[in-house]
Amino acid sequence: MKDLSQYLPEYRFLPIIAGPTASGKSDIAMHLAEKTGGEIVSCDSMQIYKGLDIGTAKPTKEDQAAVPHHMIDIVDPSVSYSVSDYSSEAVSEIEDILSRGRLPIICGGTGQYVSALFNGTKFGEDTDSDSVINELYERFDSEGIDGIYEELSKADPEAAAKIHPNNTRRVIRAYAVYLDSGVTFTEKNKRSHSEGPSYPFMIFCPDMPRDILYDRINRRVDNMVEQGLVEEARWLLTNYEKTGATALQAIGYKELFPYLNNERDLDSCIYEIKLNSRHYAKRQLSWFRYMSKNDIDLSKSDKSMVEILGQLEKSLKFGPKKIFLL
Repeated sequence: MKDLSQYLPEYRFLPIIAGPTASGKSDIAMHLAEKTGGEIVSCDSMQIYKGLDIGTAKPTKEDQAAVPHHMIDIVDPSVSYSVSDYSSEAVSEIEDILSRGRLPIICGGTGQYVSALFNGTKFGEDTDSDSVINELYERFDSEGIDGIYEELSKADPEAAAKIHPNNTRRVIRAYAVYLDSGVTFTEKNKRSHSEGPSYPFMIFCPDMPRDILYDRINRRVDNMVEQGLVEEARWLLTNYEKTGATALQAIGYKELFPYLNNERDLDSCIYEIKLNSRHYAKRQLSWFRYMSKNDIDLSKSDKSMVEILGQLEKSLKFGPKKIFLL
């Protein structure tokens, strides 16, 4: 782990402002960047794509002009972009920001991206072979999962003990790692975390009652529709339908495709976006609950942003402390 003192003598930690969609994390990051002269590094797996602006809630052009943003609009929607790609590029951006004596503020809700930075996951050049995975799926289709799970149990009992036999994807992935590299999934994970994170990160999560969060999500979706989400989804479908791009599976777009194909009415598709967004927020909450974090209590509407930023900076300078601004 690198020492921050040579870049930012007053700080001991770099902030990761993470949490569920519509929780207000971007607003906090913007205010913190403006207060400290920092720069924002997006930690969102869909904001990386060019042209997907409304549905991914990208910062506005005005916000990007006021505060430098990184890891936004970096690839075409047809490109497959991995956690490994994000981790290496984000760390490079962080290093560049630090070299200019500015505070990198990581902000986003993609759990795998946050985890890769926070835990310092290192991704080797070897990747799981698609051919091995495809062969295992063919076996699964014809034989079921029992035989594959039994072989995984013999090769990597520690991994098998942590994976339910019915979790087909994880069973196949774990066994494919072993077949492809000769190294067990367990050992590969240990190696990937052996060096630890590149920098001392501290995670801050906006916190509020679930009903308030869900109401914010519903209102955000309505605003997106008013801003032109349907036309943005039409652009994505028209230009990338045949590519099989990952971006086609993004919440906020995939639900509108049945409407654009004259298969469902618009209201039911918008309802589906709200439902899936709430479900996604629930998964995000579960993900970050098990990570070391500091809660930013936003349950009261009279919470002062000045007060929140003061507590954030104090934690970055002097160490972890849960932030409940009552």
